[in-house]
Amino acid sequence: MIKIGNEVIRKTQKFWNHCLFHPTDAVEDPWGKRILDRIAEDGSIGTVRIYAMLEDIVYRDEEGNLQYDFRLSDLRLDYLVEKGYDLLIAYGGMPDCIARSTEYKKASAFNATRYKGKMWNTSPPEKIEEWEAVCRAYTDHIVERYGIDLVSKWHLHCFNEPDIPSFFMSQLPSGHEEERSTEYNEMYTAFIRATADVYPSLTVGGPALANKTLFLDYFLQYVRKNNLRLDYIALHNYGTGPKFLKDGTGKVTVENNINRHEGYMDIIRKNGYEKKEIVIDEWGIATRGFANRLECPELMFRETEVFSAYYVKLIRRLLDTGYDMSTLSICLSGQHEMTEDFSGFRNFFTLNFIAKPIYNAHLLGSWLATSIVESKTELEDLFVIPTKTEKGYRVMLTYAEENFREELPTVAEALSFEEDVTGKQVTVWCIDKENTNPYRLFEKMGSPQCPDKEQLATLRKEGALKPVATYVAEGSTLQPLTLTANCVYFIIVE
Repeated sequence: MIKIGNEVIRKTQKFWNHCLFHPTDAVEDPWGKRILDRIAEDGSIGTVRIYAMLEDIVYRDEEGNLQYDFRLSDLRLDYLVEKGYDLLIAYGGMPDCIARSTEYKKASAFNATRYKGKMWNTSPPEKIEEWEAVCRAYTDHIVERYGIDLVSKWHLHCFNEPDIPSFFMSQLPSGHEEERSTEYNEMYTAFIRATADVYPSLTVGGPALANKTLFLDYFLQYVRKNNLRLDYIALHNYGTGPKFLKDGTGKVTVENNINRHEGYMDIIRKNGYEKKEIVIDEWGIATRGFANRLECPELMFRETEVFSAYYVKLIRRLLDTGYDMSTLSICLSGQHEMTEDFSGFRNFFTLNFIAKPIYNAHLLGSWLATSIVESKTELEDLFVIPTKTEKGYRVMLTYAEENFREELPTVAEALSFEEDVTGKQVTVWCIDKENTNPYRLFEKMGSPQCPDKEQLATLRKEGALKPVATYVAEGSTLQPLTLTANCVYFIIVE
């Protein structure tokens, strides 16, 4: 029995329904719009994180003066604003014309370049004054175009993952946190002068940390010593990576994410910033969104019910820790690398726009309320997110052991409410191996290399979220749910 209480024990933000949309410049392309249109129509995502892509904006005229062309940037932001998204904008990448060097660039993809042949310049600016001028010009432009009231609702931060060579100072191997932080801290200071010092109502932060806690420590010490604005702390949180999945040292477990977050919080508390807003602006089970089954066969969990179960369990565990955060953004990447439907990339939809279990879990999660009530169960591997509305209850749960293996025994469990819910409409949705799971159906089809139109239509239909049960409640206990390994259920009683 899963007992659901009546008294609200906690109010929370719905921190779990946000994403990084990558690549940013796909916003102007039909396939990118198709994704953004769908998630806007569904209301499954609140905030979209993007890069400012300053490299598309800044150039020099014949006299060597900095000039700005915002047309591409305007196309992207206009579209996102029109669709009603809140925005989280990372001020990057580094324009070649102000960079100290153009020698050190990164791709971070299977292909030799990033999307549309671009590369990420990992160099610091040659002159910090020019970086400040670029940040100021961009900020002035978005405030003028969209209005200070709207832009003040967004989150703006300086650069992306400056603690690792993939994004900053790639000429230095990993481990040079002090050198990187020295350069980044200057950039952050200039960023603040160009944003919050000019427009105090803006919400600004950093550092969009990849994973280096020593870098975070240096950064926070610097911010405190120099009394700089820091409205929120931006962090990335990945559970494992392809290398560790393959050698068995980094298994799939939510506790990896929890332990990483607690490590971050130790540094944040040490520096006196425990009350600051926390933004996890990238999360995933595994790093390397541009990797798929060709590099690491274990990444196929991105296609299955495991990813959706992981997501629900992560929300529950973050609620358990008591840590407050405003944003938990899943990283969508590898989308432009797809050549087939199911290959283990980190995204919501397949090549032929079939919704994956992880997308439908986000859609269901967006229906949760913000008032948490108590729940009790004797099942060790059952994780319940019970919320209360003015009309009744919305409950999300998953049944998953630590490493999401399939050996869990199937059990039948019913929701039992503290109050009588007779007469309320009950609607049940399920994601498991047999329901709302296109990849498992694809396997049953024989994993056709080139699915025909009829097969694709069937797979899209399977990916469309639909109830598995509807009925009117009698008494305080609902009909039992069949819990199988890594299933996700969503129950509305209203």
